[in-house]
Amino acid sequence: HGALVIVDAVTTLGVTPVKVDEWDIDAIYSASQKCLSCTPGLSPVSFSDRVVEHVKKRKDKIHSWFMDMNLLFNYWNAGTRTYHHTAPTNSLFALHEALLLLREEGLENSWARHSRHHFALKAGLEAMGMKFLVAEKDQLPQMNAVLCPEGVDEARVRSTLLTEFGLEIGAGLGPLKGRIWRFGLMGYSCRPDNVMLCLSALGSVLNDMALPVHVGDAEAAAHGAYAQMHVKDAQRKKRAA
Repeated sequence: HGALVIVDAVTTLGVTPVKVDEWDIDAIYSASQKCLSCTPGLSPVSFSDRVVEHVKKRKDKIHSWFMDMNLLFNYWNAGTRTYHHTAPTNSLFALHEALLLLREEGLENSWARHSRHHFALKAGLEAMGMKFLVAEKDQLPQMNAVLCPEGVDEARVRSTLLTEFGLEIGAGLGPLKGRIWRFGLMGYSCRPDNVMLCLSALGSVLNDMALPVHVGDAEAAAHGAYAQMHVKDAQRKKRAA
């Protein structure tokens, strides 16, 4: 229909496939502090030629100096550069280093790592009786939205995890406030030790609240998921050899 396509990749860039050109994405934005594990304050963006042309033809007055894309295009253009703002140099150096680390790991390796730890966390949470908010085909490895058990003070659980274990999980937003927990597995924090810490800490807190949760079952399920994935990786490498 000729519509412009815009994509929110704030919790996606670097950890799941984002094929901007192949998918004909016109405008896409992300964030430096999420999956790239960088300092906050930057938002990587990309615009297609269609978007640039659309912005240049706009006749309505832009009421925001900071968000006027025409001014930013002139600022980014090396040939006719016009001052717009002081560049956040330190943040850009930090982003450069974060991207080097991602390149060193390999983009597809990063995708695989996030998928691997997601499946282990998922196995452990489900062994506790937790249910995910969305169907498996719609789940993101880096953002695990889980329904809170009935009768549990979800805010108290989050507070206890933070104060006693130094572990912070996200709350539900908008209509999901008080109904879900959001477990983030992003960038540097996406590691097996964090998966196991999360399962053991959450199980301990829920047990203290008299919820019949078996921490050992959750940990065993996560270890079992890791073992199954290792076997599949070994078989795949053997076939490729």
